[in-house]
Amino acid sequence: MSPIAEILQRPGTAIMGIINATPDSFSDGGRFNGEQAAIDHGLKLIDDGADLLDIGGESTRPGADFVSPQEEADRVLPIIEGLTKVTDVPISIDTHKSEIMRLAVDAGASMINDVNALRSPGALQAAVLAQVPVCIMHMQGEPKSMQKSPCYEDVVTEIIRFLADRLEECELAGIARNQVIMDPGIGFGKSLQHNLRLLKAVPQLKTELGCDVLIGVSRKSMIDEVLGRAVDKRTAASVGLAVQAGLNGARIVRVHDVRETFDALRCVEAVNQV
Repeated sequence: MSPIAEILQRPGTAIMGIINATPDSFSDGGRFNGEQAAIDHGLKLIDDGADLLDIGGESTRPGADFVSPQEEADRVLPIIEGLTKVTDVPISIDTHKSEIMRLAVDAGASMINDVNALRSPGALQAAVLAQVPVCIMHMQGEPKSMQKSPCYEDVVTEIIRFLADRLEECELAGIARNQVIMDPGIGFGKSLQHNLRLLKAVPQLKTELGCDVLIGVSRKSMIDEVLGRAVDKRTAASVGLAVQAGLNGARIVRVHDVRETFDALRCVEAVNQV
């Protein structure tokens, strides 16, 4: 059984801690842009309660620029290698590039998290060969332009259709359904109302796709649209949305504020177990 499968068999919502090894992440750009700083941060997230870590070397914030495969590899591989030497907590590689997928799994990553849903050249085949679980996310457009007037006739129906089509492609290529996790892509080519509808529709996503669902809403700009909060003032709202997603059936929540999310989730889950 893979490390990710073991996590998904545990009771409660799994917490994925975020490590942005980039200088331009929307939330913490530059803070962990260095091997030792990122490793230390990863160990802190584990101590705070993270079940797995997600490491990314290319920002996917709105307007983000492309990063070369070499630069991305230089950012993430030493962190993966360093963490696997000191912890058994599984690591996910956040990338859409096939070459980074292969290198990261060889370095010790246990999961591929792809914002481009394995549509980049060679990505699907790389995921097949890697033989690790994959998270497939919906994104309308690309990071550079995705938030310029996103438009859907029915956002929930269209995203379920897209993810179902990608799931079929994965299965045809040789990736088992139970190895696929689905992410509706909160904030990736969506307006505030699109995001709210998708968060409310987590039970529908889970039922219609027949897969575990991952939700990543931590510190995202939709919170500013609702409350008028700067990035560093969005912790409480992020935690609330993570708990709501977990109660709705999300199997994994991807978060920056691990300890606060852990405390809230475990207390709410304790009430529900009585």
